[in-house]
Amino acid sequence: MAFTQNIPSVETPEAPSKVADMPPGNEEFADRITPAIEFRDVHLAFDDHKVLDGISFTVMKGETKIILGGSGSGKSTIIKLVLGLLKPDAGRILIDGEDITDYDEAEMMRVRKKIGMIFQEGALFDSLSVYENVAYRLHEQGVPEEEVEEEVRRMLRFVNLEDAIDKMPNELSGGMRRRVGIARALVGDPKIVLFDEPTAGLDPPTARTICELAIKLRDLEDVSSIFVTHEMNNVEYLTSEYAVIDERGNVVFEQEGERLCLLNTKIIMIRDGRIIFSGTDEELFKSDDPYIRWFIRGK
Repeated sequence: MAFTQNIPSVETPEAPSKVADMPPGNEEFADRITPAIEFRDVHLAFDDHKVLDGISFTVMKGETKIILGGSGSGKSTIIKLVLGLLKPDAGRILIDGEDITDYDEAEMMRVRKKIGMIFQEGALFDSLSVYENVAYRLHEQGVPEEEVEEEVRRMLRFVNLEDAIDKMPNELSGGMRRRVGIARALVGDPKIVLFDEPTAGLDPPTARTICELAIKLRDLEDVSSIFVTHEMNNVEYLTSEYAVIDERGNVVFEQEGERLCLLNTKIIMIRDGRIIFSGTDEELFKSDDPYIRWFIRGK
């Protein structure tokens, strides 16, 4: 499982960017050390406002990178750049070692197929049932209905909502809508998942449920993810717990330190378009930077 592997924890720009760069027989190793996502000195400005100012970071295979920052700090802009919805003014962006910086829309459509996107509000189609929402991409691809139903039920089981399969979005709570959005994003088993403020506006127990789903993806599915948030509760959940399968086949969550130490969840904090912190949660909470202390206290 992902949390037991000693994956490089921070930026590794020196790592080979393609399997072809490695000696024969080392393809599996090369795949493991090639970042799932890599930003290299990325700059972006809107008119005179600099949104990102020399951003560099990596997300390794099976790693969760939590991006913290206040409103307008550039967090969600990073998500849009990964998806190719924005283009940087300078710098390079790589997905699985593939430089997507200059890709056109047709090329980005291929790349996006390997990425799941969790929107802040769930972004469901109100006129479609839960089943139809989760199945939407599969229906567009012309997948046979038997396969569609099997996949939809599998994804809804993952988010514990199979009983809601025939409901309409207006019959769901806010947390349930987010979970349906997660199920829809996971169709096709993407190995990269982007969370953009997925717990905004949710009560603490529901927010915890969303974080537990992110932990399951990380630890049981080896998914690489970016988790954009401004909420410190999310940081606590994601950096202190891991998911395992018990002897009965059930998913259980254990605290870091009980048996294992988390190696695959790191934090970066952005302020005014620059990374002012990169490291572990322990390092974050020990920081004496005034802005970080203010942010941790709850602004």
